[in-house]
Amino acid sequence: MSRLDRCYNIADLREVAESRLPKGVFDYIDKGTEDMQSLGNNRSAMTDIKLLNRVITDISDIQLEADIFGSSAAMPLAIAPTGTAGLAWYEGEFELAKAAAASGVPFTLATGSNTPMEKLANEAGGRLWMQLYMWKEKHFSDELVKKAARNGFEALLWTVDIGHGANREHNLRNGFATPYVINAKSVVDMLRHPTWLSTVMGRYFMNGGMPKHVNYPEGYQMPITGNVSKLGDKKPTTKRADQLSWDDVDRLRDIFPGKLLIKGIMRADDAEQAIEHGVDGIVVSNHGGRNMDSAPAPIQVLPEIVKAVDGRMKIIVDSGVRRGSDIVKCMALGADAVLAGRATLYGTAAGGEAGATKAIDILKDEMKRTMAYIGKQRVSEISQDDIWDGSLPGRDAI
Repeated sequence: MSRLDRCYNIADLREVAESRLPKGVFDYIDKGTEDMQSLGNNRSAMTDIKLLNRVITDISDIQLEADIFGSSAAMPLAIAPTGTAGLAWYEGEFELAKAAAASGVPFTLATGSNTPMEKLANEAGGRLWMQLYMWKEKHFSDELVKKAARNGFEALLWTVDIGHGANREHNLRNGFATPYVINAKSVVDMLRHPTWLSTVMGRYFMNGGMPKHVNYPEGYQMPITGNVSKLGDKKPTTKRADQLSWDDVDRLRDIFPGKLLIKGIMRADDAEQAIEHGVDGIVVSNHGGRNMDSAPAPIQVLPEIVKAVDGRMKIIVDSGVRRGSDIVKCMALGADAVLAGRATLYGTAAGGEAGATKAIDILKDEMKRTMAYIGKQRVSEISQDDIWDGSLPGRDAI
């Protein structure tokens, strides 16, 4: 029996990932920011919500299919953008995208990925979404958006909650910053994980050297140990933009023909602004607890945002999803779909495509079982009525 066969939940996959990855890589994936309050609250807020079981009812034909932007998905789930997938496994984005395609759910490619978007478009199959960080040199961001459109990516997720960067102190301690610092500590860390060193970094070196951010603008596709800020005074910095406005949304709307989503919405008034600017959907997200440590959990603000949107655009939620029952809770509170990041990334780190598929299958099985408990055979039937009122977040907002 393989290690994957002995993984019965996402926590088991996380344990395998932790044993396989260097501490710097694993902590980057697994931890949040500062005191990890937001990270912990994402899970506690999710687990605090309780579902009411329904008995003596027909549960003989439970189906998980859901409509996501006009196309059927095998379940109301899409894979969130995770920039370290390529360090969790060799070309981990490609492995995860193949798993998503085979499982019938959309996959989102991160801007900072190590696998070219062209490879995914030509070889991965399935439904592909592209994540965007806006650079100060906005024309570079626009070029990436146009490139994604040319390669058939059906949706664009603009991540807007990055601010002035995240205070992830554990990354600094581990040397896992930008650029990646190779020192005695990080070298020892890698040497303690010889399988990862040979199957991930070794394969990159055999195929061109240190992994790069290959979807960055030409001239900035430096190895992860490089620093674009040292390219010279005549070179742009490619730092993330700190001067943004809703005019940027209008520009993206003009240049991207597919679905446009804003990721990082946590306020009802921002959601209403998104509607006014023709956005197709939002992702209610606190970046998995990786940015502002004092942020509430997305599941806590979701009811108020759902009330404000009132069906005028699609609402996706992320952060803290580790069980299929979590997906049911999000749907019951009004979400149209859920993004999963760490859950499937643990699977990728544990076993590439097979591990990612395992993670999705676990979530599917758990979701189906939960739907049986609450007596619902279709995703469209899940409602607030399935939640015990005493556990609802923001009850007055609903």
